Amino acid sequence: MRSTTIRVSLGTREKLREISARTGEPMHAIVDRALEEMWRKDFWKRTNAAFAALRREPDAWKSEQEERSAWDFTLADGIENYEENSIYL
Repeated sequence: MRSTTIRVSLGTREKLREISARTGEPMHAIVDRALEEMWRKDFWKRTNAAFAALRREPDAWKSEQEERSAWDFTLADGIENYEENSIYL
């Protein structure tokens, strides 16, 4: 694994040490996991904000709903029989 050094406050370092001692997980893995969780929360927050903005635009929201409807038929396109009919089994 490639790595780099970053500066953190002493308080953050102590929290990392405490969590690491309690869980047995390396400090870098704790930071990786925490950052991933923050990234995902931010991603969904921005996604929700974008959809909220889209809903405030009636024409754009209507277009979105029409596109979703156009894809609805794919849920019943026979894929449940895929394994039965597959030549790759």
